[in-house]
Amino acid sequence: MKVLVINGPNINLLGTREPSVYGNTTLGDLHDMVQQEARRLGIEVIFFQSNHEGEIIERIHAAASERLTGMIVNPAAFTHTSVAIRDALLSVGIPFIEIHLSPIAARESFRQVNLFSDIACGTITGLGPLGYVLGLHALKGLYGNTSE
Repeated sequence: MKVLVINGPNINLLGTREPSVYGNTTLGDLHDMVQQEARRLGIEVIFFQSNHEGEIIERIHAAASERLTGMIVNPAAFTHTSVAIRDALLSVGIPFIEIHLSPIAARESFRQVNLFSDIACGTITGLGPLGYVLGLHALKGLYGNTSE
């Protein structure tokens, strides 16, 4: 299995950005946690983070030729605004789990718009970094027995 983990804007600031909302885990800590669990599950993981919508779109397009089993996508603030990232995900047809560190349904009203949950094979919100680990398990359970 091969999984691409995509993180959107401001995720690079984990550990220092609003710790009361996002916790103290850094992006490096998150990568280490996911990588450790991925090894245990026999999954190859590729990480990508960008604050730029176009770079995320380009990375999703490139994923089409990488024989990925699935993706874990935290669109972050683009969750509420990016039809372009949504279209890119639809265009490659790679199943993905949508992740949000915070419980977006319990946050500001503008965060209630979600352009991804209806096209994701699952959504995990509000569980912090554990959501990524659970996303790996979900992809393994859903797609781990398919041949490449």
